[in-house]
Amino acid sequence: MKKWLFAFALIFISLNTIQAQGYSEYTGGMKVKLNDDGSKYFRLITWHQVWLRYNQNNTGSTRSGVAQDATTDVGLRRSRFLMYTQLNDRFLILTHFGINNQNAVSGGYLGFDGKKPQLYMHDAWVEYTVLKKYLNIGGGLHYWNGLSRMTNASTLNLMAFDAPILNWATIEATDQFARKLGIYAKGKLGKLAYQVAVNDPFKTNVGGAIATDRANYNPQNVGKVFEGYFQYEFWDAEGNLLPYRVGTYLGTKKVFNIGAGFISNADAMWYTNSTGDTVTSGMNLFAVDAFLDYPLSNGGALTAYAAAYFNDYGPNHVRNIGIMNPADGSNGAAGLRGNAFPVIGTGTSIYTQIGYMLPKKRDDLIWQPYAALIYNSFEGVQNSAGEQVPVTVFDLGVNAYLAGHHSKLTLNYRHRPDFSDADNVSYKPELTLQAMIYL
Repeated sequence: MKKWLFAFALIFISLNTIQAQGYSEYTGGMKVKLNDDGSKYFRLITWHQVWLRYNQNNTGSTRSGVAQDATTDVGLRRSRFLMYTQLNDRFLILTHFGINNQNAVSGGYLGFDGKKPQLYMHDAWVEYTVLKKYLNIGGGLHYWNGLSRMTNASTLNLMAFDAPILNWATIEATDQFARKLGIYAKGKLGKLAYQVAVNDPFKTNVGGAIATDRANYNPQNVGKVFEGYFQYEFWDAEGNLLPYRVGTYLGTKKVFNIGAGFISNADAMWYTNSTGDTVTSGMNLFAVDAFLDYPLSNGGALTAYAAAYFNDYGPNHVRNIGIMNPADGSNGAAGLRGNAFPVIGTGTSIYTQIGYMLPKKRDDLIWQPYAALIYNSFEGVQNSAGEQVPVTVFDLGVNAYLAGHHSKLTLNYRHRPDFSDADNVSYKPELTLQAMIYL
């Protein structure tokens, strides 16, 4: 592992040479004005997030049947294209498509390798202004989510190297990569920003297996999903033309918000009870959060975020997730191959992050170290004695902004639990170097 630590550090330190080659300052990007004052326009945005990663895999992980104790790989975490258009302020159309999570093992079209990932829609919605500033109504495949600020996170300006994933509480289950088909309403009432939606759940869990006293998604669920998020803005107001919430403003705004949200879907889950009867139950999720971005007098800035999620998916529900998983199998605990750990489940999740932007000496190199913590307490994560075992994940990293968020390098160290044996949880390291550019 030491040689890989050295290689990652060498690449990251060398960015001073890279940025010295210069860059063209981003001045509005690919925004095309359709009239003189710019009130009619369309804007194009494209971005790639490339990961170079070293990962110590969970115990028993394999690739093509061969043991994989550790993996070094390159992958496309996100590769996207987004366009939105306003011919006037009465209506808007947005189209967003791309791919996610392609490496040499997964993300491919055929499902068993990384080749030719399927290009698919992330967002496709239309929106109409009913009462300017106060009420807009839209519909389609949309991202106006409930629950929390980070459930609406923009992946263009995250502070940590990635989202904690638990923020997207139904990802790829009743939604399509955190998007749902439905209608929404959003607006602002003074300092209160709101968004509510009624959506259709995507069909899920097509296998139909039901475990005893362990809830899973109900494939017969046809009930509507109701969700909303409400945010009070104490200082500077944030824009709400689009739903994508900013992760860090790098000292360009003074923001302090508190928020609360929910997602509710009757009959979303099912399980078998102790007498063998099939039981359906609702999914009821609630969260509160707070976000701070504060410019400091020395030219630096402080960014902090904290959220608490209180989730009821039915008894003992747990989802193990490994992002861009480098292993395709395991001879140990099912679902815990590669870098997977219990991410989502019935119980409580706490997520917090804090970052400090160092005083800016120049526009083409800004440093921002950060730390983040995930703490999950799920009723379904237990040892052999039936005792709950907490899930703790720690991230420590640093961002180097070469042109604000438009060109960024991130080096992140993750301290991740291996739950292959819940009686003896060990911790494995991940080291990720991310290169992101968006235009």
